[in-house]
Amino acid sequence: MTLKQVADVEFPTRWACFRLLAFEAVHANTKTGTERLETVLALIFGDIHGFPPLVRIHSQCTTGEVFHSLRCDCHDQLHLALRVIAEEGAGVLLYEQQEGRGIGLIEKLRAYELQDRGFDTVDANLHLGHVVDSRDYAVPTHVLHFLGVGSIRLMSNNPEKIKAVLDSGIQIIERVGADVPATPYSSRYMSTKRNRLGHLINSPTDSPAKESDSVQDALLSEAHAEAAATGAGGNGDFRGGSWRIS
Repeated sequence: MTLKQVADVEFPTRWACFRLLAFEAVHANTKTGTERLETVLALIFGDIHGFPPLVRIHSQCTTGEVFHSLRCDCHDQLHLALRVIAEEGAGVLLYEQQEGRGIGLIEKLRAYELQDRGFDTVDANLHLGHVVDSRDYAVPTHVLHFLGVGSIRLMSNNPEKIKAVLDSGIQIIERVGADVPATPYSSRYMSTKRNRLGHLINSPTDSPAKESDSVQDALLSEAHAEAAATGAGGNGDFRGGSWRIS
């Protein structure tokens, strides 16, 4: 993969004035085999090299972020990440164009139509002939390497994002939850993400800030087992909250 930086601009927002870098890369998706031009926007704030920065890898959601749809949590998660990065004084938000878990806007709307008929978000994708989640995080992780960021605090509830970052050789010293309140329209969707996709979404009685030790230990054990199976476990660092495969 050849990553190309195509823009570098000052980007003022309601939270802070970010530096926005735009990247392009032609990439063959490892889940679908489809090769296409992918774009990633990196919103950078503060010194991201003095200490492992807070990083959010966020997938585009036109329905939530443009039209403020209440069917999902994407809009609120995006705003949460930008606000927390600004409050902490440093961080990176990677905005990648993989709408609808990679199936695109129109197919996502077709999936919504099925959900209106009783399907959940997983079964709707499968009924349309798609995989459950076709996103491939290779381009965003390449951007992190381009930025010279080798150790991060990852804001995510998605185990696949955690695995993609670890597999790329980037160390995660902490997982920060991306929990936002559910609405009557999003509660089933969020329950499906938790119960069928394994997302680490806290229940209303859980603390929203940091994952529990038991969840972290489970992730560490899984990562360590996979590393051992692939022969990559010899140089892993699993002390404390630090997870590394390669």
